[in-house]
Amino acid sequence: MRGRVHIKISAITTAFIFWFFPFAFFLCTAAHAGTQKSPGSQGSVLSPADDMSGDAFDTFDEFEVKEIREKVSDPLMGYNRFMTKFNDKVYFWFFKPVARAYSFVAPEVVRISVSRFFKNLAWPIRGFNNLLQLKFRCAGIETARFAVNTTVGVAGFFDPARSWLNLCPCPEDFGQTLGHYGVGPGIPLVIPFVGPSNIRDAMGLVPDYYLDPVSYIKDWKTAFAVDTYGRFNTVSLHIGEYEKLREGAVDWYIFMRNAYEQNREKAIGE
Repeated sequence: MRGRVHIKISAITTAFIFWFFPFAFFLCTAAHAGTQKSPGSQGSVLSPADDMSGDAFDTFDEFEVKEIREKVSDPLMGYNRFMTKFNDKVYFWFFKPVARAYSFVAPEVVRISVSRFFKNLAWPIRGFNNLLQLKFRCAGIETARFAVNTTVGVAGFFDPARSWLNLCPCPEDFGQTLGHYGVGPGIPLVIPFVGPSNIRDAMGLVPDYYLDPVSYIKDWKTAFAVDTYGRFNTVSLHIGEYEKLREGAVDWYIFMRNAYEQNREKAIGE
Protein backbone atom coordinates (compact mmCIF):
# COMPACT_ATOMS: atom_id res chain seq x y z
CA MET A 1 0.00 0.00 0.00
CA ARG A 2 2.78 2.40 0.92
CA GLY A 3 4.56 1.52 -2.29
CA ARG A 4 1.49 2.48 -4.32
CA VAL A 5 1.13 5.76 -2.46
CA HIS A 6 4.82 6.50 -3.00
CA ILE A 7 4.49 5.76 -6.71
CA LYS A 8 1.46 8.03 -7.00
CA ILE A 9 3.25 10.87 -5.20
CA SER A 10 6.31 10.42 -7.41
CA ALA A 11 4.11 10.49 -10.52
CA ILE A 12 2.41 13.67 -9.38
CA THR A 13 5.76 15.31 -8.60
CA THR A 14 7.18 14.31 -11.98
CA ALA A 15 4.12 15.64 -13.79
CA PHE A 16 4.40 18.88 -11.84
CA ILE A 17 8.04 19.36 -12.74
CA PHE A 18 7.82 18.46 -16.43
CA TRP A 19 4.43 20.01 -17.25
CA PHE A 20 4.03 22.91 -14.85
CA PHE A 21 7.58 24.24 -15.09
CA PRO A 22 7.53 25.09 -18.84
CA PHE A 23 4.12 26.73 -18.49
CA ALA A 24 5.16 28.68 -15.39
CA PHE A 25 8.42 29.69 -17.08
CA PHE A 26 6.44 31.21 -19.94
CA LEU A 27 3.99 32.83 -17.52
CA CYS A 28 6.77 34.41 -15.45
CA THR A 29 8.67 35.69 -18.48
CA ALA A 30 5.56 37.15 -20.06
CA ALA A 31 4.46 38.81 -16.85
CA HIS A 32 7.95 40.19 -16.28
CA ALA A 33 8.02 41.68 -19.75
CA GLY A 34 4.61 43.28 -19.20
CA THR A 35 5.49 44.91 -15.89
CA GLN A 36 8.83 46.53 -16.72
CA LYS A 37 9.22 50.06 -15.33
CA SER A 38 9.17 52.98 -17.66
CA PRO A 39 12.32 55.17 -17.63
CA GLY A 40 10.61 57.78 -15.51
CA SER A 41 9.02 55.50 -12.98
CA GLN A 42 10.32 55.15 -9.44
CA GLY A 43 10.05 52.14 -7.17
CA SER A 44 10.45 51.73 -3.49
CA VAL A 45 13.85 51.29 -1.90
CA LEU A 46 14.88 48.44 0.36
CA SER A 47 17.88 47.82 2.54
CA PRO A 48 17.50 44.14 3.38
CA ALA A 49 19.50 42.30 5.96
CA ASP A 50 22.85 41.00 4.75
CA ASP A 51 22.13 37.43 5.84
CA MET A 52 19.25 36.10 3.75
CA SER A 53 19.80 32.66 5.19
CA GLY A 54 16.22 31.49 5.45
CA ASP A 55 14.90 32.92 8.70
CA ALA A 56 11.22 33.71 8.59
CA PHE A 57 11.69 37.44 9.09
CA ASP A 58 15.15 38.04 7.65
CA THR A 59 13.52 39.25 4.44
CA PHE A 60 12.10 42.31 6.18
CA ASP A 61 14.70 43.06 8.84
CA GLU A 62 15.61 46.57 7.70
CA PHE A 63 14.03 48.51 4.88
CA GLU A 64 12.32 51.74 3.93
CA VAL A 65 9.28 51.59 1.68
CA LYS A 66 8.60 54.64 -0.47
CA GLU A 67 5.74 55.40 -2.83
CA ILE A 68 5.38 52.87 -5.63
CA ARG A 69 4.10 54.36 -8.86
CA GLU A 70 4.26 51.46 -11.27
CA LYS A 71 1.23 49.23 -11.54
CA VAL A 72 1.63 45.68 -10.27
CA SER A 73 -0.27 42.91 -12.02
CA ASP A 74 -2.01 41.09 -9.18
CA PRO A 75 -4.94 39.04 -10.52
CA LEU A 76 -4.94 36.87 -7.38
CA MET A 77 -5.26 39.83 -5.01
CA GLY A 78 -8.48 38.53 -3.46
CA TYR A 79 -6.94 35.16 -2.67
CA ASN A 80 -3.66 36.76 -1.59
CA ARG A 81 -5.40 39.10 0.85
CA PHE A 82 -7.38 36.21 2.32
CA MET A 83 -4.26 34.07 2.69
CA THR A 84 -2.33 36.97 4.24
CA LYS A 85 -5.05 37.26 6.90
CA PHE A 86 -4.98 33.48 7.36
CA ASN A 87 -1.20 33.43 7.86
CA ASP A 88 -1.53 36.40 10.20
CA LYS A 89 -4.03 34.55 12.40
CA VAL A 90 -1.92 31.36 12.35
CA TYR A 91 1.08 33.37 13.54
CA PHE A 92 -0.71 35.14 16.39
CA TRP A 93 -2.89 32.21 17.48
CA PHE A 94 -0.47 29.32 17.05
CA PHE A 95 3.13 29.99 16.07
CA LYS A 96 3.78 32.90 18.42
CA PRO A 97 2.30 31.33 21.59
CA VAL A 98 4.10 28.01 21.02
CA ALA A 99 7.37 29.75 20.09
CA ARG A 100 7.12 31.97 23.16
CA ALA A 101 6.55 28.95 25.42
CA TYR A 102 9.51 27.22 23.78
CA SER A 103 11.70 30.28 24.37
CA PHE A 104 11.01 30.02 28.11
CA VAL A 105 12.23 26.43 28.10
CA ALA A 106 15.22 26.77 25.79
CA PRO A 107 17.78 29.53 26.48
CA GLU A 108 18.56 31.89 23.62
CA VAL A 109 22.08 30.50 23.21
CA VAL A 110 20.59 27.05 22.61
CA ARG A 111 18.07 28.35 20.10
CA ILE A 112 20.77 30.23 18.20
CA SER A 113 22.84 27.06 18.03
CA VAL A 114 19.83 25.11 16.73
CA SER A 115 19.29 27.79 14.08
CA ARG A 116 22.92 27.42 13.01
CA PHE A 117 22.48 23.65 12.80
CA PHE A 118 19.53 23.91 10.42
CA LYS A 119 21.29 26.50 8.27
CA ASN A 120 24.35 24.29 8.04
CA LEU A 121 22.16 21.31 7.16
CA ALA A 122 20.67 23.27 4.25
CA TRP A 123 24.11 23.69 2.64
CA PRO A 124 23.13 21.72 -0.53
CA ILE A 125 20.53 24.36 -1.41
CA ARG A 126 23.00 27.24 -1.21
CA GLY A 127 25.94 25.35 -2.69
CA PHE A 128 24.09 23.88 -5.66
CA ASN A 129 22.34 27.15 -6.56
CA ASN A 130 25.62 29.05 -6.40
CA LEU A 131 27.04 26.50 -8.84
CA LEU A 132 24.02 26.85 -11.14
CA GLN A 133 24.62 30.59 -11.25
CA LEU A 134 28.34 30.02 -11.96
CA LYS A 135 29.26 31.72 -8.69
CA PHE A 136 32.18 29.38 -8.10
CA ARG A 137 33.80 31.47 -5.39
CA CYS A 138 30.57 31.54 -3.37
CA ALA A 139 30.06 27.83 -3.95
CA GLY A 140 33.57 27.24 -2.61
CA ILE A 141 32.89 29.42 0.42
CA GLU A 142 29.68 27.54 1.16
CA THR A 143 31.49 24.21 0.83
CA ALA A 144 34.29 25.38 3.11
CA ARG A 145 31.75 26.69 5.64
CA PHE A 146 29.95 23.35 5.65
CA ALA A 147 33.18 21.39 6.10
CA VAL A 148 34.47 23.58 8.94
CA ASN A 149 31.18 23.99 10.77
CA THR A 150 30.24 20.33 10.47
CA THR A 151 33.55 19.21 11.99
CA VAL A 152 35.04 21.93 14.19
CA GLY A 153 31.64 23.52 14.69
CA VAL A 154 30.12 20.27 16.00
CA ALA A 155 27.54 19.47 13.28
CA GLY A 156 26.93 23.16 12.70
CA PHE A 157 25.81 24.13 16.18
CA PHE A 158 28.69 26.65 16.15
CA ASP A 159 29.96 28.85 13.33
CA PRO A 160 33.78 28.96 13.49
CA ALA A 161 33.85 29.46 9.71
CA ARG A 162 32.50 32.97 10.25
CA SER A 163 34.04 33.84 13.62
CA TRP A 164 37.52 32.38 12.94
CA LEU A 165 37.90 32.42 9.15
CA ASN A 166 35.54 35.29 8.27
CA LEU A 167 33.70 33.07 5.77
CA CYS A 168 30.24 34.60 5.49
CA PRO A 169 27.26 32.74 3.98
CA CYS A 170 26.37 33.16 0.31
CA PRO A 171 22.65 32.39 0.41
CA GLU A 172 21.04 31.40 -2.90
CA ASP A 173 17.92 29.42 -3.75
CA PHE A 174 16.37 28.13 -6.95
CA GLY A 175 14.02 31.10 -7.21
CA GLN A 176 17.10 33.35 -7.33
CA THR A 177 18.69 31.02 -9.88
CA LEU A 178 15.66 31.35 -12.16
CA GLY A 179 15.76 35.12 -11.73
CA HIS A 180 19.48 35.14 -12.47
CA TYR A 181 18.75 33.62 -15.87
CA GLY A 182 16.03 36.12 -16.72
CA VAL A 183 12.86 34.47 -15.45
CA GLY A 184 10.54 37.20 -14.22
CA PRO A 185 8.72 36.97 -10.89
CA GLY A 186 5.30 36.44 -12.41
CA ILE A 187 2.23 37.33 -10.40
CA PRO A 188 2.34 37.69 -6.60
CA LEU A 189 1.34 34.58 -4.65
CA VAL A 190 0.87 34.22 -0.90
CA ILE A 191 1.62 30.65 0.22
CA PRO A 192 -0.16 29.16 3.26
CA PHE A 193 2.10 28.98 6.35
CA VAL A 194 4.96 30.49 4.29
CA GLY A 195 3.97 34.02 3.36
CA PRO A 196 4.46 36.33 0.37
CA SER A 197 6.00 34.86 -2.75
CA ASN A 198 5.44 34.81 -6.51
CA ILE A 199 5.04 32.20 -9.25
CA ARG A 200 8.77 31.97 -9.95
CA ASP A 201 9.79 31.53 -6.32
CA ALA A 202 6.96 29.06 -5.72
CA MET A 203 8.39 26.99 -8.59
CA GLY A 204 11.80 27.22 -6.93
CA LEU A 205 10.50 25.56 -3.78
CA VAL A 206 10.26 22.20 -5.60
CA PRO A 207 13.96 21.65 -6.45
CA ASP A 208 15.00 23.27 -3.17
CA TYR A 209 12.82 20.75 -1.34
CA TYR A 210 14.71 17.87 -2.94
CA LEU A 211 18.03 19.50 -2.04
CA ASP A 212 17.02 19.73 1.62
CA PRO A 213 18.37 16.72 3.57
CA VAL A 214 15.29 16.78 5.83
CA SER A 215 13.15 15.75 2.85
CA TYR A 216 15.02 12.42 2.72
CA ILE A 217 13.95 11.30 6.17
CA LYS A 218 11.91 8.19 5.31
CA ASP A 219 9.32 8.53 8.05
CA TRP A 220 7.18 11.49 6.98
CA LYS A 221 6.06 12.11 10.57
CA THR A 222 9.66 12.47 11.70
CA ALA A 223 10.49 14.70 8.74
CA PHE A 224 7.46 16.89 9.50
CA ALA A 225 8.40 17.11 13.18
CA VAL A 226 12.00 18.10 12.38
CA ASP A 227 10.91 20.74 9.88
CA THR A 228 8.24 22.13 12.23
CA TYR A 229 10.71 22.29 15.12
CA GLY A 230 13.12 24.27 12.95
CA ARG A 231 10.38 26.74 12.08
CA PHE A 232 9.28 27.20 15.68
CA ASN A 233 12.91 27.73 16.69
CA THR A 234 13.24 30.42 14.03
CA VAL A 235 10.06 32.20 15.12
CA SER A 236 11.22 32.15 18.76
CA LEU A 237 14.31 34.16 17.78
CA HIS A 238 12.28 36.83 15.97
CA ILE A 239 9.26 37.42 18.20
CA GLY A 240 8.30 41.09 18.02
CA GLU A 241 9.76 41.84 14.59
CA TYR A 242 6.61 40.86 12.70
CA GLU A 243 4.48 42.93 15.05
CA LYS A 244 6.61 46.06 14.59
CA LEU A 245 6.38 45.80 10.82
CA ARG A 246 2.64 45.26 10.98
CA GLU A 247 2.05 48.32 13.17
CA GLY A 248 3.63 50.67 10.65
CA ALA A 249 1.76 49.38 7.60
CA VAL A 250 -1.36 51.10 6.29
CA ASP A 251 -2.20 48.16 4.02
CA TRP A 252 -0.45 45.06 5.38
CA TYR A 253 -0.84 42.94 2.25
CA ILE A 254 0.46 45.63 -0.13
CA PHE A 255 3.30 46.38 2.26
CA MET A 256 4.38 42.73 2.45
CA ARG A 257 3.96 42.17 -1.29
CA ASN A 258 6.08 45.17 -2.28
CA ALA A 259 8.73 44.56 0.37
CA TYR A 260 9.11 40.94 -0.69
CA GLU A 261 9.38 41.70 -4.40
CA GLN A 262 11.95 44.44 -3.90
CA ASN A 263 14.05 42.33 -1.56
CA ARG A 264 14.06 39.46 -4.04
CA GLU A 265 14.96 41.75 -6.90
CA LYS A 266 17.92 43.08 -4.93
CA ALA A 267 19.02 39.58 -3.87
CA ILE A 268 18.92 38.35 -7.48
CA GLY A 269 20.95 41.31 -8.65
CA GLU A 270 23.76 40.72 -6.14
